[in-house]
Amino acid sequence: MLASLAEALELILRGDSAVWEIVRLTVFVSGTALAIAALIGIPSGAWFGLRSFRGEGCLNSLVYTGMGFPPVVIGLLVFLLLSRQGPLAQLDWLFTPQAMILAQIILALPLVFGVTMSSVHAVPASLGVQLRSLGATEWQVVRTILIEARYGVVVGLVAGFGAAVSEVGAVMLVGGNIESKTRVMTTAIVLETRQGSFDVALALGIMLMSVAFLANVIAVRLQSD
Repeated sequence: MLASLAEALELILRGDSAVWEIVRLTVFVSGTALAIAALIGIPSGAWFGLRSFRGEGCLNSLVYTGMGFPPVVIGLLVFLLLSRQGPLAQLDWLFTPQAMILAQIILALPLVFGVTMSSVHAVPASLGVQLRSLGATEWQVVRTILIEARYGVVVGLVAGFGAAVSEVGAVMLVGGNIESKTRVMTTAIVLETRQGSFDVALALGIMLMSVAFLANVIAVRLQSD
């Protein structure tokens, strides 16, 4: 165990090209998925969070279901969409990073949307009334309320990133774990462990935890600003 850990640290510190290539692809795929989920989830979550409407309970149920949806089922659905007989076959995305990004967007979006909606909904309604009475535009009202709800919004982003970066089943199905093309840290850890390459698996595990830790450091910084 200690020998494997020492070898893992050596792989990281000497900048092993295979390890760092996997790390870079992981950060690119999950970061892109989170950015797209945030662009969709934060504005729409804020919009729904500021309003009471018929069917609100149904929407909440759908969002909560999405938060706990089995990732491997999401992978299966994306696989079927992108397969040769699927409606999106013309995109030719199957077993590419694009397919992995799409699967991770679907994983992260309910978390970003749902937590943003709940956080905005928790801001006192009187704040919006006061801002409008002072002549604030609707965009200024939404921006101010999002600032007030930023703690929850950041938590949603961190949860979305965590769901994306830690996923195995969905990205394995749609990405195929192809070396130098679609192999990310989680799928590589599974493969290297099965092959008995514990030094590489530990190196990737350390890097995966480091990426998660860095994401949380950034989240804490954003919450304190």
